[in-house]
Amino acid sequence: MSGKRFNVAVAGATGAVGGVFLQILAERKFPIGNLRLLASERSVGKKLKFAGQEFPVELLSKDAFKGIDIALFSAGASRSKEFAAAAWASGAVVVDNSSAFRMEPDIPLVVPEINPEAIGQYKQRGIVANPNCTTIISIMPLKPLHDYGTLKRVVASSYQATSGAGAKAMAELIAQTKQFAKGETLEVAAFKHQIAFNVIPHIDAFLDNGYTKEEMKMTNEGRKIMGIPDLRVTCTTVRVPVLTAHSISINAQFEKKITREKARELIAKFPGCQVMDDPANNVYPMPLFAAGKDDCYVGRIREDDSAENCLNLWVCGDQLRKGAALNAVQIAEVLAQKYLQPAAV
Repeated sequence: MSGKRFNVAVAGATGAVGGVFLQILAERKFPIGNLRLLASERSVGKKLKFAGQEFPVELLSKDAFKGIDIALFSAGASRSKEFAAAAWASGAVVVDNSSAFRMEPDIPLVVPEINPEAIGQYKQRGIVANPNCTTIISIMPLKPLHDYGTLKRVVASSYQATSGAGAKAMAELIAQTKQFAKGETLEVAAFKHQIAFNVIPHIDAFLDNGYTKEEMKMTNEGRKIMGIPDLRVTCTTVRVPVLTAHSISINAQFEKKITREKARELIAKFPGCQVMDDPANNVYPMPLFAAGKDDCYVGRIREDDSAENCLNLWVCGDQLRKGAALNAVQIAEVLAQKYLQPAAV
């Protein structure tokens, strides 16, 4: 992309994911011409640092996208629904991190390592949807296995960090830990129950079928991204007292047998995945290691003796990076490289 520069807006720039957007744009040297940081009224006037410079936060409004080429949205589903169409009308392609548009048939849902060709569908409505964080981390190692052995069924149980619920949730875990150590009453606000020294099998709202919205996101989004509409999937999502990085236990069944050794080989070759699987020396993925890193780490790879052609995997990934901001920036990179004309500088 040498010589090309694109005007970029970050909607929700003051939030947790917005901050990681800025960090990753700088790390990957995204070719930015002009940068516009957008947020709600209460944040207007604040200054945020990017690549050694300070940028003022401006009001997120329908008129805020004039002259913008790519708009990265991390302001939540309601804000995306309110402003995404206006951004496209102003000439900006939206990469949306919320759940607002993921399952709409005319909007691509993309993990660039898996289905980059879908990005071109943005031309229908001007939006590319970023998948759910747990979905991304889960399907990264499943893609090379599917290409080899054809995926039939997935059973997934997630162990999701508090940062997935926002900065207040992280602060509550830290505060409750301190309160516990002092023998004080633990204050509960961000979650339905105490999170310190506990696990909560409840992420997002419960639905009539007994599953949560988070569990159904994993079920449906993976089918769309992988192009397997009839894939059988069942999930249980759990909040755990971890600050950053989600973990997922996956049991996957295939039409063709995949040995442990072949699985390790396939995953190790796949971009964005690293095999960390030496249990004899206590080497396996953990959120403490995955936090702050871009790749998804895969270990505890083993054949399931209880069912035909099944594998068990344990996957860890930073849900703020590959699970959110990094994946969105990678989408923006493909847009810049293959689809968009550079902005006039």
